[in-house]
Amino acid sequence: MTKLRLAIVGAGPAGIYAADILLKAERNFDVSIDLFDQLPAPYGLVRYGVAPDHPRIKGIITALRDVLDRGDIRVFGNVRFGIDLTLEDLKKHYNAVIFATGAVHDADLDIPGIDLTGSYGAARFVSWFDGHPDVPRTWPLDAREVAVIGNGNVALDVARMLAKHADDLLSTEIPANVYEGLKASPVTDVHVFGRRGPTSVKFTPLELRELGDLPDVDIVVYDEDFDYDDAARDAVASNKQVFVIDKVLNKWRERPAGAASRRLHLHFFAKPLEIVDDGTGRVGAIRYERTTPNGQGGVVGTGEIRELPIQAVYRAVGYFGSPLPGVPFDKKRGVIPNREGQVLWKGDPSFGSKGGNTQMYGVYATGWIKRGPVGLIGHTKSDAMETVRHLINDLGNWWRPQSSSEQSIVDLLDERGVRYTNLDGWHRLDQHELALGADAGRTRVKVVPRDEMVTISRGES
Repeated sequence: MTKLRLAIVGAGPAGIYAADILLKAERNFDVSIDLFDQLPAPYGLVRYGVAPDHPRIKGIITALRDVLDRGDIRVFGNVRFGIDLTLEDLKKHYNAVIFATGAVHDADLDIPGIDLTGSYGAARFVSWFDGHPDVPRTWPLDAREVAVIGNGNVALDVARMLAKHADDLLSTEIPANVYEGLKASPVTDVHVFGRRGPTSVKFTPLELRELGDLPDVDIVVYDEDFDYDDAARDAVASNKQVFVIDKVLNKWRERPAGAASRRLHLHFFAKPLEIVDDGTGRVGAIRYERTTPNGQGGVVGTGEIRELPIQAVYRAVGYFGSPLPGVPFDKKRGVIPNREGQVLWKGDPSFGSKGGNTQMYGVYATGWIKRGPVGLIGHTKSDAMETVRHLINDLGNWWRPQSSSEQSIVDLLDERGVRYTNLDGWHRLDQHELALGADAGRTRVKVVPRDEMVTISRGES
């Protein structure tokens, strides 16, 4: 019987779901799957892109762990694609590869002053407070007044983490260095800016409700933002999610504010125009234009310009994918060009084509690197199903590796001195973090330094 030796690059939800779906799919061949990730621990953005005070979303790890713990998928962590392992290496040892590397960098925001000192990308801040090993251990939390640009869930995560008192995070898996940084923060006011109205936000009701439960933090909304047009009223009447969001926001309009030591302000119909220099090259204010509904669900500028003093700004306007060595990349969209997960390329003679958008046989994509950083876990599963269906149907065009034994890739990594981690190593690290948490009266305390993660995972200490 034919056997598929498959490499999956990226051990987050997209990669794990693809592996699980393939193993459960109806097929007439055997499957052997190796999952590679540049990080020593699996689970990708579920571990490093979700705020630590979101235990419900973190619970996704339990489902992903159940898949890995079946024992029919091998995991190789701390392996850097393009450095430790190349596309040519994969072609020598596998029949195909699925890239599930996600989108981990911040999308750009093209307004004057966005590069001033004190201006940050939300994705990098999230990586810091989630204990990502490749982010510096300290973060410059020295601002009293902070702006967050964006009206999605990441913007609310960032705003909530900035406004929340550090002691209220001790029940989470927040790393020690993050707790100390947040504890020393002098922040008093966090301002969230969205250019559209309350009925056009991209965050979910659950994320919004969580803001109202923050101890010693007032939620401030402004009456001028609730003069709805017919399109907004129709959205409230016809969409349950919008109805709930509108209900929550209007309840907050009735709540007294002013008693808390910190405030989280929600500004709607506010289009950022410029981050203003304070005269020393640092963020000093945000300049924005009031917008108004255009009657069709969108907004137009009013010409009214306002300015608010701030000392730091975080842009939460989306994530962006990163190019991979030897793999086509769409620089405008931040994705791997593909047709339903089948990777496409333009006339690279090394793959036997003379030009045009042609399928790059043996190479597939799934998740955010396939479709862009939109959608939730359900979209990730449907993405994987689509990609896996094409992988199965492309059997006649799979690579024909020179050495396809499962041991051959282990030997290659060993020869190159790669300190890779495996699933047993993740279990060791997991138990170590849980033990650190137990000693501190908490659920878990994350290990942050990469070398320490690898040493613990490999049982070298």
